Amino acid sequence: MINPTAALRIARPSRDLAAAERFYAGGLGLHVLYRSTAETPGEHDLLMLGWPGASWHLELLGGPNLTAEPSPTNEDLLVLYLATPIDESLITALIEAGGQRVAQGDYWDRWGVTIADPDGYRLTLSTRTWSNG
Repeated sequence: MINPTAALRIARPSRDLAAAERFYAGGLGLHVLYRSTAETPGEHDLLMLGWPGASWHLELLGGPNLTAEPSPTNEDLLVLYLATPIDESLITALIEAGGQRVAQGDYWDRWGVTIADPDGYRLTLSTRTWSNG
């Protein structure tokens, strides 16, 4: 049986790790947890972002050995449930860091704000709360 406190990794390719870092660290406020540059053939450059102590992180792969181009769809959402109104300065910071505000449909537009990151993947900041309990 899997322990319900197991860590979660969300991995995806990125065309430009520096642009992704500006968006997720500079705009959203995530911390760079780890970074590496490919040193052997076939490896990827790697950027891991998250909050220290959280049970999840976002892992972005890039560099010259990237074999899969980012291919986001409108339904590829990373949703953060903030349980509070969304501060306009956060939205501004994400846009200034390379994001683009996009419509996400009636439900998410009612309960939050969606910003596409520099690779086109969507980050939804929700005013709602969530619990798996």
